[in-house]
Amino acid sequence: MLIHTTFSTYFYPKIHCTQKLKAVNSSSSDESTTLKDVPFHSQIQKKLKYPLNCNNKLCFCCSRRSFMAAVGAAALLPIHPSLASDDIDSMAMLNRWHPPRPDWYEEFYASAMNTSMKSYESEIEGYKSELFANLRGQAKQVLEIGIGTGPNLKYYASEAGTSVYGIDPNRKMEKYAQAAAEAAGLPPSNFKFLHAVSESLPLRDASVDAVIGTLVLCSVTDVNLTLQEIRRVLKPGGLYLFVEHVAAADGTILRFVQGLLDPLQQTLADGCHLTRKTGNDISKAGFSNVDSHQAVLSAASLINPHIIGLARN
Repeated sequence: MLIHTTFSTYFYPKIHCTQKLKAVNSSSSDESTTLKDVPFHSQIQKKLKYPLNCNNKLCFCCSRRSFMAAVGAAALLPIHPSLASDDIDSMAMLNRWHPPRPDWYEEFYASAMNTSMKSYESEIEGYKSELFANLRGQAKQVLEIGIGTGPNLKYYASEAGTSVYGIDPNRKMEKYAQAAAEAAGLPPSNFKFLHAVSESLPLRDASVDAVIGTLVLCSVTDVNLTLQEIRRVLKPGGLYLFVEHVAAADGTILRFVQGLLDPLQQTLADGCHLTRKTGNDISKAGFSNVDSHQAVLSAASLINPHIIGLARN
């Protein structure tokens, strides 16, 4: 999610962009593959080895990271055996990649995310509605990484029989996400908030039908490991739906400003990067098919452009 709506006004000169949508050819160096109205081809994935080490994230302009299952979720969550039984100090791993923040900071961040994203969510609503329509009838077990305050739940959680596992490293997000799940019509027994990082997802291999991540990969410590974990927990043919902000085109004024402010952004936004070419990473992650397009959002200031799309495992 995009906390920059609160902070960037003060820290950065706001760059206004007119909203637009463009398809980008996959052969170019841009951050998107061509959007095609053709069915995906499913492919049985190779089983990926479960990593014992992970990393992570949290950011203003984006969502956050993920890692370690809440103890009470064990009965309903398909927890990976290594986390369920091995001698692993999950909290130590979480602290390694997402050092503890003071309670006041975690609460401030969660509260700001809950109140400052309205203009952004309003502008991107049409894109999200179209994207999440792909889940109808396709996903009963859903994992959302960097769930934050749960703004995406209203798009997909109301379908009967849906169970959602929401991962976030900020435990203060839980009460907001729970409220969003309730507002979306998701029964309490079908929603579990997990204190975890996305580089080490506490789920078994091939255990979910879909993984959702919006404004998350900007701030994970290891993008490729996160994408490997997403593929690992997805069932063969499962969907990965994403909305991410990426670096602007080389040679543009916006790209120059992003490069200039990127170190400051990482410091102020807890690891959020302005210049990642995340679309390229997703395209090379081994998914059987990736379809995406770009959008520029005026409410996102210099956190542009966005790539919006889905990949099939």
